[in-house]
Amino acid sequence: MTNEKEKMLSGHIYDPGDAVLLARWHEAKRLIQLYSQIPTTNRERLTAILDQLLGSHGEGLWITAPFFADYGENIHFGNNCEVNANCVFLDCNTITIGNNALIAPAVQIYTAFHPLKAAERYGDTSSTDFAFCKTQSSPVVIGDNVWIGGGSIIMPGTRIGNDVSIGAGSVVTKDIPDGMLAFGNPCRVIRKL
Repeated sequence: MTNEKEKMLSGHIYDPGDAVLLARWHEAKRLIQLYSQIPTTNRERLTAILDQLLGSHGEGLWITAPFFADYGENIHFGNNCEVNANCVFLDCNTITIGNNALIAPAVQIYTAFHPLKAAERYGDTSSTDFAFCKTQSSPVVIGDNVWIGGGSIIMPGTRIGNDVSIGAGSVVTKDIPDGMLAFGNPCRVIRKL
């Protein structure tokens, strides 16, 4: 790996305090704040901000503010997607969402994780003004025609298939195959749709 961003996107331990990563992190926060201040009727301006924030998106994307992301550029949407208010997308790796996705309020999608043992979470902290902990990441993939219920949490490295409904408050820790209703903590398949 030649730089921290490549390490981050390949799932290796990386330094979140890297200057390039921090610059993009701050830029994403600026764009998100700006997005939150634009009237919801000004679709042209909102879309222009999403063009700068997100890695890619199809037609008909609607994100209700407030919306939170780490970098933004690692998030990819298909066509006709809706993200309701208070969603958190920690995109330290790619978050890929297919067409016709409905993401309810307060859904959290995580791609980052840290060593479980406290002694392993921190390295040399003498070079920065903030002690960033050691971090790894794993991508999240959400298929077409998926509905994720309010308050659900999608954990790093999980895949949700096409035509899936995830019940509110679920914690998705494992892959969910196509065409299923799944819910719970941990989220489990309940029945075929």
